[in-house]
Amino acid sequence: MDLFSNLKSFLKTSSTTTDNTIFRLHYKFTSLVLVAFSILVTARQYIGDPIDCMADKVHSMPDGMLDTYCWVHATFSLPDSWNKTIGAGKEVSYPGVDKYVEGKTRVVYHAYYQWVCFVLFLQAMMFYVPRYFWRSVEGGRIKNLICGLNSPILSIETKLANKKLLVDYLAANLGNHGMLFAGYAFAEILNFVNVVGQMFLLDKFLGGEFSRYGVEVLQFTEWDGALRFDPMIKVFPRMTKCVYYKGGSSGDIESLTALCILPINVINEKVFIFLWFWFVSLSVLTALSLIYRQVLVFLPAARFVVTGSRARIADPVKLRQVLDRCAVSDWFVINVLCKNLDSIHFRDLIEDLAKRLEERTIKEFYDP
Repeated sequence: MDLFSNLKSFLKTSSTTTDNTIFRLHYKFTSLVLVAFSILVTARQYIGDPIDCMADKVHSMPDGMLDTYCWVHATFSLPDSWNKTIGAGKEVSYPGVDKYVEGKTRVVYHAYYQWVCFVLFLQAMMFYVPRYFWRSVEGGRIKNLICGLNSPILSIETKLANKKLLVDYLAANLGNHGMLFAGYAFAEILNFVNVVGQMFLLDKFLGGEFSRYGVEVLQFTEWDGALRFDPMIKVFPRMTKCVYYKGGSSGDIESLTALCILPINVINEKVFIFLWFWFVSLSVLTALSLIYRQVLVFLPAARFVVTGSRARIADPVKLRQVLDRCAVSDWFVINVLCKNLDSIHFRDLIEDLAKRLEERTIKEFYDP
């Protein structure tokens, strides 16, 4: 709890709602999780040293020098040994760990673990970009329009005055909310592009292994226990090798092959298992949200159903009269107000706005 106590600000809820649940999953939940993971992989008090290496003839080295060298210069695995039989008297002691002959043995280097915390933090920032864009476009307009009508307890004078201001604004600005709605729709598209792009980014970062990670994990759970091995052992090995070069007593360069344990990968593999399933789920939910948005744009009846289901005590006849005179951008503002206003105040707002629009229609008919 001490480790993550500074993240509690992410959990604070705003008094004004200007987006939907899917939107908040991006900038609030996902960003929080990514920052928490970034902190976790650097918390040595919980996982110990991220790397521990051992080799023969290292008695003359300062303590920790071999660990630091292998961490900085990256460790490696032997891909020809990934699928060999593991165990005492068998082919290898661990997948990817076998006899190494410099210049002749094929190797795969692992340097990603130096960058995991930075990549996770960068991802958290990128998930907040659509939210930042939408806040810049919205500019606090919804909060100003609420005029305190989100509180169920107001004096009669304050309620009537604030409600009149809001009715005047809505009646005078019908058709002028196109940029506001376009900004929100673009932010939703950014959310989808971002989450899909993040999956490609992680796939590139992990050498093409992330895209099929989740599927292989599900298959891995069904394998025979005596035969199966972790499908991400190639990306997150817990044991690797490292070659350290030092000057010998005769002036020649001597090489020491070290065996390294990577406790950090116990955390990394769990982090990326969660991220694979979460990103796939979030991308599907976001795609459905975009389809839902398209339905609302092209079907006015759907907009009435959505707002009517939220404003249950509002007169449906008055609500339909208002929405019939509204473009989709105007409906968007009214629907956001419905989320924030007290239900009784919203009912009265719709009644007054319907009356105002009807008077305007009559006036335009007789005095074109």
